[in-house]
Order: sequence, then C-alpha cells, then structure tokens
Amino acid sequence: MTAQLIDGKLFAQQVRDEVAVNVAKRSAAGKPKPTLATVLVGDRVDSATYVSAKQKACAELGMGSISHQLPADISQAELEKLIKKLNKSKKVNGILVQLPLPSHLDEERVLQLVSIEKDVDGFSPINIGRLAQKGREPLFVPCTPYGCIYLLEKMGVQIEGANAVVLGRSNIVGMPAALLLVGKNATVTICHSRTKDLPSVIRNADILIAAIGKPEFLRGDWVKPGAAVVDVGINSKPDATKKSGYRLVGDVNFDEAKEVAGFITPVPGGVGPMTIAMLMRNTARAAEIQDP
Repeated sequence: MTAQLIDGKLFAQQVRDEVAVNVAKRSAAGKPKPTLATVLVGDRVDSATYVSAKQKACAELGMGSISHQLPADISQAELEKLIKKLNKSKKVNGILVQLPLPSHLDEERVLQLVSIEKDVDGFSPINIGRLAQKGREPLFVPCTPYGCIYLLEKMGVQIEGANAVVLGRSNIVGMPAALLLVGKNATVTICHSRTKDLPSVIRNADILIAAIGKPEFLRGDWVKPGAAVVDVGINSKPDATKKSGYRLVGDVNFDEAKEVAGFITPVPGGVGPMTIAMLMRNTARAAEIQDP
C-alpha cells in the first residue's frame, strides 16, 4: 500500500475530546450544557440510526439532546410550527432536521425556517451564502465537508495552490466542500454526471473529494500519483462472507486507489466519524454564541 491511511476515527475522537473539555468548562462556570434538538420525520431505518448516533454522541460529551420523532404523514404546517417553537426555545442551542424528509414536505422551506444561530447542520441559505462570499464567514459550516477539510489539514496536505476536484454537487457535501477549498486558495473543479472525459479531469487533482453515492465508481488509474483522496461515499455491496450479507464501500475503489494515492480515507472509518464530531463542535459553538 502506497497511500497513508487517513484515520477518521482518531481525528474525530480528538475533536470530541476538545468538545467535551469545553462543555465541562461551561458546566463548571454554571452555564447550561449545549443542547441539540433532533427532528426525525417518518420511520426510515437509516435516518433513525443516524439520529440515534447523534443523540448518543451528545450524551457521551456531556451535552443535552431533545428528540422529536414525528409521523411520516405530518403536515407542512405542523412541522413548521415545531421548528418555530424550537427556534424560540432557550433550552435548545442547535436544531437538526434529519434529511431526507417525506416527499410531500417542502424540505427547502423547512431548512430556511431554522434560525441561523441554531443551524448547526450549516444548511441555511444564509450560512451557505456567507461561505460563498469572500471576506465573510458562516456561523456554521456543513458538518461533512467541514470534516473533510479538517482531515486534509491534519494530515498536512497542502491545500493552497492545489488542483482540487470535487466529484458531486449536492447542497450537503459537494458544493460546500468546493466553497471551502476555494476559501483556502485551491483551484477547484466540480465534476458531475455531465462532465466530459471525467477520468482525465480527475487525473489532474492533487486533492480529490468523492461524493456521488456510486459504489467504487472511481477507479485507481484515475488517481494522480500522490494525490489526497477523501471518499465521502457510504454504499452497501453484496458480500456473502459477511453475516449481514453486505459490506460498506465508498465511491472510490479503495484497493486500486490506495496503490496510487498519497493519502486516502477508508470506508468505513474515514469521513463518517468526522460528520458527527463536527456536529458536536457546531452545537457547542452555538451555545457559546447564544450564551457567551
């Protein structure tokens, strides 16, 4: 194996430890603990699993969590009423609306309603707008891209002046990741389903962030020798050797890419742990903003 493995579990634990120390200091000063409100609509198993992991992280770091599990057929008006209530609540520092929402709900409208001071997911159009503008800072950066950049910096990867390619243009990962890289003076190309000659574009990347949700899509011979590869994808692949009948793989063919790259994240154990760690950091920051 040529590439250095980027240990997301290790770096995520470092972030969590820092947050725990700050939370303990707040408690010692007599201030209320940072509290995250989660909003889960419907009974999707994957969404419930994600929310449970976030609530568990809050408990482990001495933070509070308030759970709102709502029926799948909740009306837009009822959901909006809850968001407005959470915005006003002094007991809630951060609001997390677990996506995706059922198709009958206006997801964009719901996200716009979340107070910018409590937008710990960083999805507010105002936070994203600030991220896109030179000289302005968002209150919160979306957690997964935030984690990607943190990993690159911790590994000592040179971002300034680098050619960076982001594969995927979602509002949750691809676009904010590209904006963060631009903000750190990388030259950024965003690739998607209509990009011509995708392999040749990717071969120019000193830094590659893959986030398209296609298992092992990106091949090893697409990777520039020595490049830093951050794989955001989490996909299930049939595997008869596993008790579950499947295993998790990323958007990058890891076995091929690791022989060419300079740095690479594994799946699982790479970006995934960073997402929750950065959510905890954002929630703790929200408490500091609201009650310095």
